[in-house]
Amino acid sequence: MNAALPETVDAWRMVEARRSFRGSLPLAAMLRLRDSLEQAAGAARYAIDFDRDELGVAHLHVRIDAGLPLLCQRTLEPFVLAVHIDTRLGLIVSEAEEAALPAGYEPLLAGDGTLRLAEVVEDELILALPVVPVKPGTAAVDVHWTADDAAAAPANPFAVLETMKLSKR
Repeated sequence: MNAALPETVDAWRMVEARRSFRGSLPLAAMLRLRDSLEQAAGAARYAIDFDRDELGVAHLHVRIDAGLPLLCQRTLEPFVLAVHIDTRLGLIVSEAEEAALPAGYEPLLAGDGTLRLAEVVEDELILALPVVPVKPGTAAVDVHWTADDAAAAPANPFAVLETMKLSKR
């Protein structure tokens, strides 16, 4: 079933009803993500399906496609990073339940059952950001350090104090 993304949902009711949500969210509306972007233009397309697997584990199947405008830290040029996310988030009530999730599931803490799906989308995009954005295809800076570089280091400005201390003895 396709529906607009509500502000909050009851995760457990959504699982029982096997609800699905599809649509897009503007990047400008994602306040936490926006500070990491070069500009807040564009949107993220999402598909979120609530379900239970064959083991009875309640989960969200989240798929997101977005182009994130970033600033290359090597060339200082803007570029768009294509992001495709396809993950399963296992719903848990407490952190102790995390270890019981099957392989392939990431935990999603839903203590009281209330979820903000826009925040789930934003969280997944934040996790997809590279630590250091580098435009694909840019040449790596090739720097080789040698022992001569260490010898060419400037003299310690406190070396004079050391000689004064030794001369007083």
